[in-house]
Amino acid sequence: MIKKTTFILILFCSFLFIFSCKTTVENTEDRNAIIDSTITNFKKKLLSQQADSVFEKYHFNGSIAIFKDSTELYRKDAGYSDFKSKTPIDAHTVFAIGSLSKQFTAVLILLQMEQGKLSLEDKVSQYLPDFQTAEYKNITIHQLLNHTSGLNTLGARLMFKSGSDFFYSNDGYNSLGKIIEKVSGKSYSDNVSELFLKAGMSNSSTGETFNGNNFAGAYLGNTNVHEKIANMPKRLGDKNIGIPAGGILSTIDDLHHWNTSLYNNKIIKPETLHQFITKSSERNHPVFGKMGYGYGIMLNLGQPTTYFHSGYIKGSPSLILYYPNTKTTAIILSNIADENKGLKAVFKPHIEIKKMVEAIDPVATELRKEMIKEQIAN
Repeated sequence: MIKKTTFILILFCSFLFIFSCKTTVENTEDRNAIIDSTITNFKKKLLSQQADSVFEKYHFNGSIAIFKDSTELYRKDAGYSDFKSKTPIDAHTVFAIGSLSKQFTAVLILLQMEQGKLSLEDKVSQYLPDFQTAEYKNITIHQLLNHTSGLNTLGARLMFKSGSDFFYSNDGYNSLGKIIEKVSGKSYSDNVSELFLKAGMSNSSTGETFNGNNFAGAYLGNTNVHEKIANMPKRLGDKNIGIPAGGILSTIDDLHHWNTSLYNNKIIKPETLHQFITKSSERNHPVFGKMGYGYGIMLNLGQPTTYFHSGYIKGSPSLILYYPNTKTTAIILSNIADENKGLKAVFKPHIEIKKMVEAIDPVATELRKEMIKEQIAN
């Protein structure tokens, strides 16, 4: 079998050769169009070979898609949304996305801020009675957004002095959902439904409001031996999960619409988006390691610049990534997880896709440089 690096080199050279045969075009715009087209095809070929190997290697049951702007670079659906009926996963399959939900909650808070209904430095105790205790009274909305409040379980002792450290808290995000309801006068589900509409997400809902028939039931185990999680997706509204923290359902296409709308300033103002993506805390993720954290969004500490978030509720591992420098989105959704192997094993396909996408642009950049040299030489 050809090694991956050898394959990339062969592919690189073949595309360079193809381009060199086309550089007799004299118009600069036409030449640039040929370069762009060639690079896009190069990425598609490379991603097809590498991402397909992830499906094969891990017997991946789910959907993976990679886009550059509106251009689909790679997409594949495999396996079943329902193992009993053998219903295949397709473009319409709706997945539980777990903590990817947190960025929607964060954006809803930021929208309330834009309307002047709250300030991020407001104390949560102004809005919620549960925070009107001596220990909780100084926690701010900002601290809930970036998990620096010290809160773990609502009502329990704080993990540390608010603002001094990081601790990932679902109860913190569910409290943000209550603040949204308080200041807007509408339910969380109504607020997030309006946000879906604004982002062009026609197949997204919450676990409590879903009424379709294309939901990917969640399973524990593997494709041969598995157990279906009961009461999905309604159980996402239970106290131990919570809709604002992890209860949204969505599809590949809807999440692509979300990234496109959000990062092109169609949802919140540019200055608000800057607050959303600015690192205001750091965390050591159990799977992805050390990273920055903004408001419901994770950040690469090094290059390339990446905004992303993982999600996991039983049987449903997910990951969404956005690379602003190349306007590239990658989405990985699944509905089965073998917890006996540990969380790192569950997310191995997601890790590989992330590394793959981050490695392809330097190769594409080098190809572009060589094409420009060839263009000048001709």
